[in-house]
Amino acid sequence: MKQKTPVRVSHAFTEIRTDDLVYTRQISKLERVTEFIDDLPAAIYTCDRSGKIDFFNQAAVELWGRIPEIGKDMWCGSWKIYNSDGTPLASDSCPMALALKEARAVSGAEVILERPDGRRLNVLLHPKPLFDSAGNIRGAVNMIVDVTDQRKKELQLYKSKKKYQDLSKLFEKRVEERTLSFKKSEARYHMMVEEVENYAIILLDPAGNILNWNAGAQKIKGYTEKEIIGKNIEIFYLPKDRKSKLRQQLIDEASNNGNAKHEGWRLRKNGTKFWGLIIITALYDSDKNIIGFSKVTRDFTERKLAEDKLLLSTKEIAFRNKQLEEFACITSHDLQEPLRKICTYSSMLENQIDDKDTALKTLGKIDAAAKRMSALIQEILQYSEISISKGLFEMTNLNELLENIKIDYELLIAEKEVQLIHNNMPEVQGIPVQLQQLFFNLIGNAIKFSSESPVIEINCEKALKSEVSKIKGLNPAVHYMKITVKDNGIGFDCKDADRIFKLFQRLNTNQPGSGIGLALCKKIIENHQGHIAVHSEINKGSAFTLFFPDKK
Repeated sequence: MKQKTPVRVSHAFTEIRTDDLVYTRQISKLERVTEFIDDLPAAIYTCDRSGKIDFFNQAAVELWGRIPEIGKDMWCGSWKIYNSDGTPLASDSCPMALALKEARAVSGAEVILERPDGRRLNVLLHPKPLFDSAGNIRGAVNMIVDVTDQRKKELQLYKSKKKYQDLSKLFEKRVEERTLSFKKSEARYHMMVEEVENYAIILLDPAGNILNWNAGAQKIKGYTEKEIIGKNIEIFYLPKDRKSKLRQQLIDEASNNGNAKHEGWRLRKNGTKFWGLIIITALYDSDKNIIGFSKVTRDFTERKLAEDKLLLSTKEIAFRNKQLEEFACITSHDLQEPLRKICTYSSMLENQIDDKDTALKTLGKIDAAAKRMSALIQEILQYSEISISKGLFEMTNLNELLENIKIDYELLIAEKEVQLIHNNMPEVQGIPVQLQQLFFNLIGNAIKFSSESPVIEINCEKALKSEVSKIKGLNPAVHYMKITVKDNGIGFDCKDADRIFKLFQRLNTNQPGSGIGLALCKKIIENHQGHIAVHSEINKGSAFTLFFPDKK
């Protein structure tokens, strides 16, 4: 059992009766009260009116760190006292001094006590004055509550909180600095993007709707920012690309691979086309979710046109080379044949100079060979001059054109009793001189390879899309007219259909001709972005079908 500190009690009663029994009972009661107070965990002491300690409990001794002397030590005489902020506290300003001087209770005042061993404690004081039966102050009682550990925890909490606040302020400052830096960088980025004029740089949401618009986009595509924001990029695609869902294909590719690249024709606001190099790049958030796309477009129309022009020139050069090869073939064979005949007959003429009749026949053969060579050369020159660059396209009335051809063949038509029948023919966009040559050759062949009663029928109708789609080289999106030139002549085997359109190819060497006419027709049709085909049966005639683009 813990050893208790002896205590002294004074002024416990205002009267002590002389009756021994009463006195003994009062003393016994006092001892029980004293023991109870002494066992309390809170430090409690009393002092007289002058402030000298006359009672204290064990908790007070443990708090003070010493045993005060009853009736001698003042309530604060042997200890240093400070305000809660650590500044010295004058003894006459202490809570106990105020309670005795002003005869009032002072509850919950906090001070710092310094023990003899130098240890400082934070305590709460609750001094309360004591009065006698007459109402005069006779002393005071004080309860002291040690809150040192609580204050330490509060201090640690305060320091932690302050540290947190300091870190939070530092973090906020860093965030603010980074945000400001980001905003400056973003502002510089947007300024840079806005000022770029050679590239259309735009931001898209995941569905392909336009979120921003720079100066380059307006320059290339023609829309102002106010006109285009919120609209889908599908507005720039050609109808055929919309139908094939090209936009969605590119967005899907960018979603799956990170980016998509494409070159093709796109539409400006005014409906004109430009050739664009397009790069679509996916944009992600911190969780790798796609939040949109960036789209960069470069106008390469000039480059595309230059490439197409170069390709066309290359094709023309290849075509010219082929013509030169064919011309070399003619030079080595067809042109040499009449020359050999001329040379042969000239030699024979030298030996027949005395035989007038024979000499005249030989001269006639020389003249025929020379004329054939001249006609052949004219036809070759005519073929080589047929080019899309020759002449201008204009609306040509085919009715008038056919009437002119009838006049050209008037004597031959009358001689062979040819029936030339045609329905009301349309106007076509073409080069008149070439169209004249085309129908002149077709009608001439029909008369040349005719039966005894030639019938030539020419009809025109709109070509069916199903027909056009089957012909290589024709555009299914374009409307075509189909013109058929049909005869009842000698015809030929259809297995030779492709040969007859080649230069110098003749199926029947017994008939006159150079083998250039139908090759000329094919070239004219190609110049008009059309197509020519033939169907024929031996002794049943031939039917040439021409497809012309309807450009009206």
